[in-house]
Amino acid sequence: MKRNIKLICLLVSVMIAAGSCKDDFLAEKRDFGGVNEEVFKDAITATAYVDYIYGLFLPANNANSMISTNSASENGTYNTFFTQTTEELAGETDYNKPWAQISYTNNHANKYFGQRMGTSINNNTWTRIKQINIFLSEIDKHGLPEQTRKELKGQMYFWRAWQYFELVRLYGGVPLVLEPQNPILSEGGDSQVARSKTSECIEQICADLDEATALLPGKWNNDNWGRITSGAAAALKGRVLLTWASPLFNPSNDVARWERSYQANAAAKALLEANGFGLFKTGGTANATAWANMFLAEVGNPEAVIVFNFNTVNSDQVMKFNGWEQAIRPKEISGGGSVSPTKQMLDAFPMKDGKAMGQSEKYTYDQNKFYKNRDPRFYKTFAYNGSIWPYKDDANFKVWTYTWKKKATDALPQATTESRGANSSGIYLCKASNPAASNSLGDFKISGTNFMEMRFAEVVLNLAESAIGSGKLAEGLEGIKSIRERAGVENTDGNYGLADAAGNQDKLFAAVINERKIELAYEGKRFFDLRRWKLFEEGSPTALRLGVKPLNGTRRTGLYISVKTSTGADYVNDKGVDPLIKPANGTAPVIDRNAASSSYPAGITTYEQYVDYLYEKHFKVTERDDLDKTNPADWKFKWYPEYYFFGLNQTVLSGSPYLQQTTGWNSLNGMGTFDPLK
Repeated sequence: MKRNIKLICLLVSVMIAAGSCKDDFLAEKRDFGGVNEEVFKDAITATAYVDYIYGLFLPANNANSMISTNSASENGTYNTFFTQTTEELAGETDYNKPWAQISYTNNHANKYFGQRMGTSINNNTWTRIKQINIFLSEIDKHGLPEQTRKELKGQMYFWRAWQYFELVRLYGGVPLVLEPQNPILSEGGDSQVARSKTSECIEQICADLDEATALLPGKWNNDNWGRITSGAAAALKGRVLLTWASPLFNPSNDVARWERSYQANAAAKALLEANGFGLFKTGGTANATAWANMFLAEVGNPEAVIVFNFNTVNSDQVMKFNGWEQAIRPKEISGGGSVSPTKQMLDAFPMKDGKAMGQSEKYTYDQNKFYKNRDPRFYKTFAYNGSIWPYKDDANFKVWTYTWKKKATDALPQATTESRGANSSGIYLCKASNPAASNSLGDFKISGTNFMEMRFAEVVLNLAESAIGSGKLAEGLEGIKSIRERAGVENTDGNYGLADAAGNQDKLFAAVINERKIELAYEGKRFFDLRRWKLFEEGSPTALRLGVKPLNGTRRTGLYISVKTSTGADYVNDKGVDPLIKPANGTAPVIDRNAASSSYPAGITTYEQYVDYLYEKHFKVTERDDLDKTNPADWKFKWYPEYYFFGLNQTVLSGSPYLQQTTGWNSLNGMGTFDPLK
């Protein structure tokens, strides 16, 4: 999206605010005498109004874009709560704490639904919908050219559908408020809107997206890169209908829903391809080169179906840095070191031939060399002890995370080579990092890397899953294969490691869900995949059907890579002496990690071989189990079935007693009666 419109947006936001007033929650309030009609008479201010709406949904400056969502908070703030409710990150959140019947009074009842409106204009669910509805009701009244109005309305229909889908996939049916409401009406009337059936909400979302698809261009010019296209609207419809067909909303496995999802996703893929979108392949598929490059491509990136733009402009008015680069880089080089991927995600990535660990006939998995012969995406997703992770100021920067004991009696290593502080898991994320990023100015904070909220790869996988659900098994398999082919996975069996799944619907479902876990790792998608397939709790019928282990009862872990001596004994030193660093005078206590190639042991000629040698002779890899809570010692991840459809917080129910509570959730008025499956 254009990056020079923020000042106009600020002006328009003031003009919009002038027409707002205080009244009951959910009332789409509008002071008919306060709306500034001038906004809708001029194409520049009308466009700025639309840009202002974009800003209400998009991540803020320094947002940690890849693993954060704004649907786990009431005010649009992006956080990592949902990612921490998956295998991707450890930690206790409101959604894996003990659940009780009084959970409707606290944050267990996700507050994204919204709270009672006050006098200020906050960025929350219903104010966003209010501003969109005002725009849609006014834009055709003031003489703007038809084409201008079409394009602006198309974007607003998209964002209204987006907002309602975010609500529906969390709560089921919600109040459908599609026009500005009149605050002059007495208590009751159209200001009190009950929850609509989930099915009605889905139909309205699809209707809005059909409108958007019809009104929007298939591609914008470069100055408008990042605006929603017709293909993006069609692709979101595909995501919506895939969710509607999935076991969470479709427990009876109505095949008609899968077929409808298939048709929508096939149409979206065709529309996108007709406008130049597709899998990014620049640089070639070998070693996942193209796969890594796509995250850094800017204007014209064919992978970017829905993209959130950032910039490197160091000015308060237009500055919008992506906080991802700073968050993932190690503290040793002035990064934040605040993102700690888990061993469970390392283990999810297959071997080079696409087969799971322990199932490949060609590549034997060795826990002490966990990094060897893995899916090429592994090396573009994780940075591990001994790997090279370049940045602008050091193109040969090597990541070292090894540890050692301070005392021989220590049960676990207590010292680390990371003198400025280690992350929690001993593994780093390098996905979507920029080798041209600099720590010499702003400690990696000045990053303009865009975030693709929806990639073309997701469209392919949405279509593949829908094809499998509607009985088109061979087509579904081909979709998964196309993702692996672009990633550079070896095709030794003609099916990129998926031959065992061919022709079996449940195995193909498991394969596509697993492929999403790998391809879309740390992109904010895993939580919603786990929910819509109900893969959290023990005894989950869908987990049994797919042959996957539910998340409940597990702990997210990391790695200790500890140093051992040439005799195989644990290295012990409490003086802060790093065993792999050669002092100015003398030799390294164990071995020099920075040895010149001329000093490598006999038979070793490359750095990659030297790393293998270090792991063989001087590193011991063990599982680290202190990422999740250690007090109580028996803490394990626990998801409760009530979270599949969140309840409404009591604050909402008290302010709007006409709203029904969700079944399975209590309230001050008794148990909930709203069935989200209708």
